[in-house]
Order: sequence, then C-alpha cells, then structure tokens
Amino acid sequence: MSVESLFAEISPFNSGHLIVSETHHIYYEECGNPHGVPVVFLHGGPGSGCNPTQRRFFDPNFYRIVLFDQRGCGRSIPAGCITDNTTQHLVEDISALKAHLHIDKWLVFGGSWGSTLAIAYALAYPAHIRGLILRGIFLSRASELTWFLSDVKQFYPEVFAALQSYLPEDERQDVLTHYAQRVFSDDVSVSAPAALHWNNFESQIMTLLPVQSSGDPAPDAIQIARARVQIHYIQHQCFLNNRDIFKEVKTLAHIPAWIIQGRYDMVCPPITAWELKQAMPHAHFTMVPDAGHSGLESGTALALVGATEAFKRTL
Repeated sequence: MSVESLFAEISPFNSGHLIVSETHHIYYEECGNPHGVPVVFLHGGPGSGCNPTQRRFFDPNFYRIVLFDQRGCGRSIPAGCITDNTTQHLVEDISALKAHLHIDKWLVFGGSWGSTLAIAYALAYPAHIRGLILRGIFLSRASELTWFLSDVKQFYPEVFAALQSYLPEDERQDVLTHYAQRVFSDDVSVSAPAALHWNNFESQIMTLLPVQSSGDPAPDAIQIARARVQIHYIQHQCFLNNRDIFKEVKTLAHIPAWIIQGRYDMVCPPITAWELKQAMPHAHFTMVPDAGHSGLESGTALALVGATEAFKRTL
C-alpha cells in the first residue's frame, strides 16, 4: 500500500449531520478550498464509511472536497440501520446534500460500490454532474455477486475456506444466508464474531500483494454495522432491479469520465470495467497493471490523482 502519490493530509473546515429521513442522519464533511470546484466522494462497501485518507485524492487548493457516510455507515446514525436503506434512498441523499451545501454541479468520484452509486446518481441527475471518476467497477450483476460469494475461491481458496469454516458444515454452501442469520442477531456474542469473519474475508482479497495488519480490528459496533449494510445490499442485488446499466450509460456521453481498474482485482473483476468502457467510449480508461482492488495501491492511487488533475483541464 502506498500514499506517496496523494496530496498532504488535511482536516475538514465544516462537518455535520444532515437529516434525510425520520430515521437517518448522514454525516458529512468539507475539506480543501471553500470556494473551490466541488467534488463528492462516494465510499465503497456497501457499508464502509469514509476515512481521512480519502480526502487526499484531490488538490485541496483547487477542490471543495465533500465526503459523507452513507445511511447506516461510519458516523451516520443509526449505525447499521437497514430501514429505508436502498440505492434509491442514497441517490436522493446525494441530491439532498448537494442542495444543503448550495452546490450547483460537482465532480463525482466513486470506487467499488461507490462506482455503482456514482453511476446510479449520474443517471438520475445528469444535470448535477461535471464529471465522473470511477474505480474498481462494480454493477451488482449476478455474475459479479457469484464471483464474490463463491468463484473467488479459484484464486483465494484458503481465504474462502476460512469464511466457510466459521459455519457448521451443513451451512457452508450458502455463506450469505447463514452469515446474515448471525450478523443480524440481537445477541452481540453471535453477531460480532460473525461480522468480523465476514469483513475479514473481503479485506484479505483487496490487494495484489498481502498487506500487514494495521493493528487491532475495528470495534464490534463498527464491524456489525458494516457487515449488516453490506449483506443487506447483496441480498437485494444492490437494488438495481436488473437495470441494463450498459445501455443507460450511453446517455452520459456528454460528461467527462475516467475509469480506473486494477488488473488483478479479485473483488470486482476487470471485465466489468472493460465492458463499461465499451458502453462509454468517450471515457478515459486505465488498467493498472500491478494492482488489485484497493484505491491505495501505488499504481491505482497515482492514476486516481492523475484523473482529478486531468479533470481540472476540462474546465
């Protein structure tokens, strides 16, 4: 992992919670130049939340950088809540946050699940978009979900075996259903260890080369919230309702776009990014030759910063 290509660390100049429903209050923050060109960062997961490193893909002198934690994620409240939590709700939250911050148009930057959400938002509100930067493309097709929930064992047999081995032998052929039963348990002694095993599975296939653990795992409440939101979305195919995204994105040909993909991405296989490029031939496409899924691998981080810098030249 490398952050050498990123801009210097920065702190927010504004933060708060936006009430988007009777249930959900989403956390947001602004960094960089208050009078700069707005950009919104859409995190992955689903369920992950934002972190300070993600502020650093953008020149803080040029950009007004907006990050927010999606419903049920990170510092948004209530944590792990799946009530009224769908892709359509998140799209409307992005629009509400834009209005709350008095922003006319913005650059939209999304990686992994964030790329799905960025495309869904752009299709719903194309007039809101100045540009799209998409990484580690995921569109929640059946083939992509089957890959993540089963076929990835072709490359990570020991990691997938560890995911299965937490379950009784007669439950191992349907990891999604049986992890969901445990993760959604009201008994923390059941939900917390199941969530930890579920989250560890993805974290171990994120990068081309193994990454040393950064320390103790996140607290139980964070692990449970992340796993609950992710499982909820996967169980519903991310609420995309079998949309033909490749057909729909042809309407975005007027929007500057960058697609950046790790060649050895084991979470979101590169075929989806390649097919998205065919549907959006105007998009700039980079296949990073020595990277997996993480946005912080050196080649991917360099390409993402290159895209945010290239966007400046389109204005």
